[in-house]
Amino acid sequence: MISKTQFEKELELIIANAIREDVGDGDHTSLSCIPADAQGTAKLLVKDEGIIAGVEFAKQVFAYVDADLEVETFINDGEKVAYGDIVFHVSGKSQSILMAERLVLNAMQRMSAIATKTASFADLLKGTKTKVLDTRKTTPGIRALEKWAVKIGGGENHRFALYDMVMIKDNHIDFAGGITAAITKTKQYLAEKNLDIKIIVEARSLDEIKEILSNKGVYRILIDNFNYEDTKRAVSLIGDTCLTESSGGINEKTIRKYAACGVDFISSGALTHSVYNLDLSLKAV
Repeated sequence: MISKTQFEKELELIIANAIREDVGDGDHTSLSCIPADAQGTAKLLVKDEGIIAGVEFAKQVFAYVDADLEVETFINDGEKVAYGDIVFHVSGKSQSILMAERLVLNAMQRMSAIATKTASFADLLKGTKTKVLDTRKTTPGIRALEKWAVKIGGGENHRFALYDMVMIKDNHIDFAGGITAAITKTKQYLAEKNLDIKIIVEARSLDEIKEILSNKGVYRILIDNFNYEDTKRAVSLIGDTCLTESSGGINEKTIRKYAACGVDFISSGALTHSVYNLDLSLKAV
């Protein structure tokens, strides 16, 4: 996974680009009708139910826009919220609050939706050893926010991007000339480049599981689109050789059954690509 420093840089880029996109050469509505020295307070109002996420990110946005803005927090990231709850107050220059408003709301609504869905998946896995993982199926440009939201919701992060973990999937295997060829070439490449990153290999059948196991150095096997019985067989074959991950259209109705097969992880793109934003508003007090 990426380092804390890299993650912080991603957040800085997201904020800078979002403000550039939204504000441009100025918020002319606020500049035209609100005095530059006007002070005000706004509240983050919840109009939905779920898990709140993005509070800490909102603080970063406010600080970027105006270091003098002050935030008083009443509900923290990861806590349950209901209609009518107030998450925080932000006080300071009214123009600054309005400049930051849309970015804060867009981010928090999206992050809270992802955290809420992740929490529902994590709840379904309680009592098992299985953990839910996100994927790279994220909104371009704001992956750091969406993966942060998964963590807030009780999930785990898969690789952040193409550079921090090797994941040999079906197309890589086919283009490389087979599983053994792909793994062998990958290990040679990593040695030549002096890269210390983990290798995950996708399997499409039990025979492919067996071939993967004949090669050393694999960190995790991705058991992709298997039924329950074959997943159990795969887990039995793999044993303690490496970690296991199930994927492929797993949803709320099937996730518990796949966990019962004994896999270490279940990955789901739905955590980030199939959510409805939580309804939040920023209102003047």
